[in-house]
Amino acid sequence: MNARVVLHDALLYPCPLLVLGCYEDRFSENTLLGSVDDALGRGLSAIREAGEFTGKLNRTKLIHTLGRLPAERLLLVGLGQRDAVTPERVRQAAGSAVKAVRATGVVRFATILHRSADSVPGSLEASLEGYLLGGYGFDIYKTTKNDEGTVEEMAVLVDEEGELASTERAVSERTTVCDAVSFVRDLVSHPCNVATPAYLADRAIEMAGRLGVACRVLEREDMERLSMEGILSVAKGSHHSPRFIILEYLAGDPKKRPVVLVGKGVTFDSGGISLKPREGMERMKDDMAGAAAVMGTISAVSGLRMPVNVVGLIPVAENMPGGGAYRPGDVVRTMSGQTVEIVNTDAEGRMLLCDALYYAQRYRPAALIDLATLTGACLVALGTVATAVMGNDSTLIRALTTSGEATGERLWELPVWDEYGELMKSDIADMKNAGGPHAGTISAAWFLQRYVGKAKWAHLDIAGTAWEEKGKPYLPKGATGVGVRLLVEYLQRTFG
Repeated sequence: MNARVVLHDALLYPCPLLVLGCYEDRFSENTLLGSVDDALGRGLSAIREAGEFTGKLNRTKLIHTLGRLPAERLLLVGLGQRDAVTPERVRQAAGSAVKAVRATGVVRFATILHRSADSVPGSLEASLEGYLLGGYGFDIYKTTKNDEGTVEEMAVLVDEEGELASTERAVSERTTVCDAVSFVRDLVSHPCNVATPAYLADRAIEMAGRLGVACRVLEREDMERLSMEGILSVAKGSHHSPRFIILEYLAGDPKKRPVVLVGKGVTFDSGGISLKPREGMERMKDDMAGAAAVMGTISAVSGLRMPVNVVGLIPVAENMPGGGAYRPGDVVRTMSGQTVEIVNTDAEGRMLLCDALYYAQRYRPAALIDLATLTGACLVALGTVATAVMGNDSTLIRALTTSGEATGERLWELPVWDEYGELMKSDIADMKNAGGPHAGTISAAWFLQRYVGKAKWAHLDIAGTAWEEKGKPYLPKGATGVGVRLLVEYLQRTFG
């Protein structure tokens, strides 16, 4: 969907549909709604009094103006109680609105939702994200398309010339970020017979070339020379060779150390010899959501031309059973030299990440952040509402948590106390790769911490937030693209 800014009086703007925001309370205090109400012969008041539309959050109401306004139709969207409105609620309202617009079959519309919530700081940016993310769809493999239409254009109306430049800048920036999120959603949504390790590497090379980002891809032989046995062991059962993707966006002060992002890239996770149950295994294409999020973040940061240094490290492999697959009972010597007893081949993500985290030390990172759909235990603990965050630096975790609140990609911290290391003790190696049924999310993070050295490190377990099962206002059913907006916000707040 293309977004453009138009300087025009909303009441005089001709369009197929105009979106307005409404509160549950203080309806009469909104002068714009009052003017619309008068133009419609008190029609809005009548609808409210009849209880057909109350302004409850995310509720919508379509009204035909019957020629009384240049806009052919109005779409009212609820913002809830005025005192309770936040950027996240504006984001949700916009997502609800664009879904309702799609249902009408209208291909272009105008909006003044941000003006309806102008008391909320960041309402413009939040509404843009809601519209752009809520209008996403993935249907390239369908020969028969959905009944819902595709919205092609959105006009963001401003009524003062002094607002034009800032609004255009906001539209440009939010479009760049949301395009990156859509890029991630596409990558995660592709089936595994398409999104192989080689495919992800090719997309990274293409993206880097388009944006002017440095990119290198290590093949199996390169990883063998570096003794990346953690990654190589996971890939042994697959016909698809692993890749290690390195993206370098270095637009900041050359004297400043980079932020290094590491993303887990398991393109399909069968569980290996420790085979997963068949129910839901088709969704294991999303086990590379961390890798996709790192690629998307690099894309967004580059598109925004942020003056920062960011490196993306993406280990990519497919975890399959086979004659050459690694087995429970094997001992793997990782790149760091530490040995790992394999007790569960389905705990493969940490085997990829441990080599990538150790490789990251050569950059002397200012901050080291990894994202991974790492543990089902995280889904048990936090559901699909929040991402688990763990790490060794409270300042870094607070900064990420603050960015999560600002973007609606909320984080919740779990401890990584030394006592959890007892779960990972091995009789024959330095540690095991899994700690049993208890505290699975924490023990996985404890394992990763053995490889981060002295870096300020945070681990984001996105197992519950990378995929949406039912669909929410601006998160359509399927891949969410979680992590991109969070990390861009963190980088802007901290370095930009």
